[in-house]
Amino acid sequence: MSKPTIEDWKLSGVTVAPEVDLARIAVDAVIHPGCRISGEETSIGPGCVIGAEAPATVDNCQLGRGVELKGGFFSGSTFMDGSNMGSGAHVRAGTILEEEAGAAHSVGFKQTVFLPFVTAGSLINFCDALMAGGTSRRNHSEIGSSYVHFNFTPHQDKATPSLIGDVPNGVFLDRKPVFLGGQGGLVGPARLAYGTIIAAGGVCRKDILKEDQLHIAGTPRSATMDYTPGVYRRIEQIVRNNLIYIGNIDALRAWYAHVRVLFVRDVFDQAVLDGGIRNLNRIHAERVKQLGIVAEKMEFSIRETVKCTGTNSADVTAQRTFLESWPAMKETLCCNIREPDSRFIDMVKAADRANYVKAIHSLSETAKQLGRVWLQSIVNEAAHLWSC
Repeated sequence: MSKPTIEDWKLSGVTVAPEVDLARIAVDAVIHPGCRISGEETSIGPGCVIGAEAPATVDNCQLGRGVELKGGFFSGSTFMDGSNMGSGAHVRAGTILEEEAGAAHSVGFKQTVFLPFVTAGSLINFCDALMAGGTSRRNHSEIGSSYVHFNFTPHQDKATPSLIGDVPNGVFLDRKPVFLGGQGGLVGPARLAYGTIIAAGGVCRKDILKEDQLHIAGTPRSATMDYTPGVYRRIEQIVRNNLIYIGNIDALRAWYAHVRVLFVRDVFDQAVLDGGIRNLNRIHAERVKQLGIVAEKMEFSIRETVKCTGTNSADVTAQRTFLESWPAMKETLCCNIREPDSRFIDMVKAADRANYVKAIHSLSETAKQLGRVWLQSIVNEAAHLWSC
């Protein structure tokens, strides 16, 4: 089968921008009429199908094997083998869908990371979050339809990333799934443990750090009261959860650099790996930026809090500690690198590396424990920056 030219694509009703490297579009990829492909970083692997339900715009995205993007807008995102999105999708930069992860129709993602098998229903907005959990397509973490991750505050900040599951455990594909019931929401920054079930129809406003919990969210009491935007009352949770999230992103960056790199088979795999690392770097930079924006707001928040609580309240102490500690925190967050135990890497190398998911499932408990200790040490390096 010969490689199509840009003119061939044009005749078939597909617009391919001149900067696209046609060698990075697999000869058996199916791109339906009405689709637009652009971006120097775009790569479309074998067996991919684009635009089966509606026209799709794919800009600077990397698609592995057998990826299905059924219709919508996709920019600056990475889709690993067997991942999929329904029509009407709006997927922006920093998004990574790992193996067999996906979503149904009319879903909005930005800086969204799904580890393998995680599935979202329809009519969902789930930006600025990482979700893991589950062992297979039959046993996966799920977001019910009409779900929202609330990621912008009245304080005009987006230091709101939520961590559902985690990286040190989630990458080994052996943890219980998380279920977020439909017509509900999660207020970031939040952390949810494996096995958490959020009942449908409720908005979760708290961390759930114990595994195997059912949370039935209550309805807030109706009230009208004085309120000053920019005054932070829970700065400890905000800072702690942001640092832990950044640590998890760092752990996933290390996993890609030291483990996923071992599973590169060809130029399409390399493009997906490079795209994934690029997106994790974007996420890291954005999370540090957004936490820095909150730090800039502390002087105003401290002044206003003092008016209500006095100079020695716990809230004021925590806010001052964050303000004074942020420069050193930021510097440390930008150089959080830890090498893996060589014994762990040797065990991964010994697995059958023809299939990433099967290889991870085949790792011994000893290998997994070595890997978890390594990845958790990266998370802890960031988390321990906050001790207030």
